Amino acid sequence: MLTQIINASIRNRILVLLAALLAAWFGWRAMVSTPLDAIPDLSDVQVIVKTSYPGQAPQLVEE
Repeated sequence: MLTQIINASIRNRILVLLAALLAAWFGWRAMVSTPLDAIPDLSDVQVIVKTSYPGQAPQLVEE
């Protein structure tokens, strides 16, 4: 199977070259159009929970 692929590639050099150029062009377009975030978000995850616990200290509610 591999021998057949190699022989077909040797016989059709132009098609192989065109396929490689097409793949390179699509890769270049994908690289150019992909948005990049220059500053990663390294902050801690924060979760805000709203609860009603009347008459209790905030530290007790937090625990």
